[in-house]
Amino acid sequence: MKKILFGLLSFSLFCFVSSESITASDGKTFTDPPKIIKNPSSHKDYTSGSRKFTGIPSLAVSPGGRMWSVWYSGKTPNEDLNNYVVVATSDDGGKNWEELIAIDPDGPGPVRAFDPEVWIAPDGELWVFWAQQLRPGESTSGVWALKTKDLESNDPEWSEPHRLADGVMMCKPIVLSTGEWVLPVSFWHDREAGTKMVVSNDNGMNWSVRGAVHISEKNRSADEHMIVERKDGSLWMLVRTMYGIGESVSSDKGFTWSPLVPSKIQHATARFFIYRLNSGNLLLVKHGPIDMRIGRSHLMAFVSNDDGHSWSNGLLLDERPGVSYPDGQQTSDGTIYITYDYSRTGSQFILFTSFTEDDILMGSDNKILEVFKRRQVIHQRG
Repeated sequence: MKKILFGLLSFSLFCFVSSESITASDGKTFTDPPKIIKNPSSHKDYTSGSRKFTGIPSLAVSPGGRMWSVWYSGKTPNEDLNNYVVVATSDDGGKNWEELIAIDPDGPGPVRAFDPEVWIAPDGELWVFWAQQLRPGESTSGVWALKTKDLESNDPEWSEPHRLADGVMMCKPIVLSTGEWVLPVSFWHDREAGTKMVVSNDNGMNWSVRGAVHISEKNRSADEHMIVERKDGSLWMLVRTMYGIGESVSSDKGFTWSPLVPSKIQHATARFFIYRLNSGNLLLVKHGPIDMRIGRSHLMAFVSNDDGHSWSNGLLLDERPGVSYPDGQQTSDGTIYITYDYSRTGSQFILFTSFTEDDILMGSDNKILEVFKRRQVIHQRG
């Protein structure tokens, strides 16, 4: 891999949301830049065979068809201080994958790297986001990113990692009709208004909090909110809660939000995925039928042609217990790619499948079987 470029982005390009730099007993802080480990499979601490935990993936596909996947792993079977992020790529439609880098703040801890996202920005650059936290369960978290212009290469030049904001971001950014970029960032330490919208109006150079939605303590889970701009210009936020999915609406581009109320979409206390398709319709990937709350099984895809007020019948993507955390992207040819994890501490599968909007709308048994056959493995236990 080419040498990682340090100094490609000046520190001044990024505006941090202020945070106290909390220091561990060994001098490490969660605001220190992480290590970038090239060719992780050649390092004994980062090989697939050394992993006891793998999950929470994200997927992006370049205009040239190169696939990018991120997830986080660790040498212990937990979400803990050993966690680090892996970035992998495929140039053959996902048949074969190469792990290019691992992102790790400090090896065995106390700082962990987790909850990654991969995203292709409107300017054509590939962004990799992740969170860093001083010991799991504490409020000391920050959203970090690095990026590359070489998204068609398996030997890209990466920018220096930079911290963007306080908090944790588990879901994809969006771009508003105003051209502003939006990060859905959770501030777990903010008990009043932790589900925030962090905005850049200069293509990711600076970020600031615009608005937030209050979630009561008894209903709060991991947030993992996603934001959709509806065709009438309003913003619709869906939030993971203890009761399933909560929803809120903003009519002023995110400065103020309506009180959070339960959505008609029934769901487990688990991550879901919502996305604006090329057609203008909305895609939703969740567990089970729209009107049914089940556990983490029966991952299904739905389409809405009225901005989420009603939904089609679902297309079953994976029926097994233990599938979770969908994420994905649609490409210009109409193919929808969805990644998810399965058996995080057992088989440690990161998977993806592909389908089209028409496949969802047809929803036949034959289409389900076709989607099952299209499942491909990005990672499994070594």
